[in-house]
Amino acid sequence: MTGTVYKSTGSWYTIKTESGKFLDCRIKGKLRISGIRSTNPVAVGDVVDYELDKGADEIRGVITNIRDRENYIVRKSVNLSKQIHIIASNVDQVFLIVTINNPPTTTSFIDRFLVTAEAYDIKAVLVFNKIDTFDEAMLDEQLYMQHVYSQIGYDCLRVSAKEGKGIDKLKEMMRGKTSMFSGHSGVGKSTLVNAVEPTLDLKTKEISMQHQQGQHTTTFAEMFDLSFDASIIDTPGIRGFGIIDMQKEEIGDYFPEFFALKQDCKFNNCLHKDEPNCAVKDALEKDEIAWSRYRSYIQILEGEDEHFRTNDFEDERAINGQEQ
Repeated sequence: MTGTVYKSTGSWYTIKTESGKFLDCRIKGKLRISGIRSTNPVAVGDVVDYELDKGADEIRGVITNIRDRENYIVRKSVNLSKQIHIIASNVDQVFLIVTINNPPTTTSFIDRFLVTAEAYDIKAVLVFNKIDTFDEAMLDEQLYMQHVYSQIGYDCLRVSAKEGKGIDKLKEMMRGKTSMFSGHSGVGKSTLVNAVEPTLDLKTKEISMQHQQGQHTTTFAEMFDLSFDASIIDTPGIRGFGIIDMQKEEIGDYFPEFFALKQDCKFNNCLHKDEPNCAVKDALEKDEIAWSRYRSYIQILEGEDEHFRTNDFEDERAINGQEQ
């Protein structure tokens, strides 16, 4: 029998069967995917084979096999840096929820997330939430960020989950697809899900003003079927997003604006760092590429995970202001 994983709690998994019913399952023995060093062998979105556990007092299942994944999105395991944590699989698109100030979403985090989405061939959309809270400076910052990412080719939405602004457009983009919501704790993922589908009534918490960080309300990833022919995967808040399993030569290919210029570099294996006649660096000097994006690239290239929280846009805007 076959089903789809809708919830993972680490040891138990809730699957939706082909008949539309939900069934709690465990995994059979040492179930692993060959070639993937993952802390969680089964992820939300996985299509699995299962059999009924005849020895249980109540009807439960045992997952015996994981079908091939169309895609998946991962991050570094929090405690085991050499292993990955699969956030979700078989998704059509991912919405990265971005907030400007409460809490701040850094450009390094955004770029690392986008690189991972590009690497695993998942469409990414930036959703700027809490626009109802913007003062003039925050609005200016948000519009500047939107300009940078729109120029690269990423879809950007401006929404207010609390006031319902932009929700209809978001729902239209979700229709007929399986979407994942992700972002830092406190960016309003659960509030946004509730705005999209009020009957879900997911728990929400306020921002901790002392540290400008969100409190974790979603502990495990979970998928929900929505009333307008869509599915959504709500995920726990992510504090850092480490890049894994990428060769240095391929990282630039996951920056679309770099990849578009790659053929014009003198060397085929150009890392866009110290090489002469580099088209990417030439474009950078002409302000055709955002410095924040280039700095994110260099940090990823050099493995500087500790710079997650550096907000390069602030530096870039300051530099631009001095030059004007």
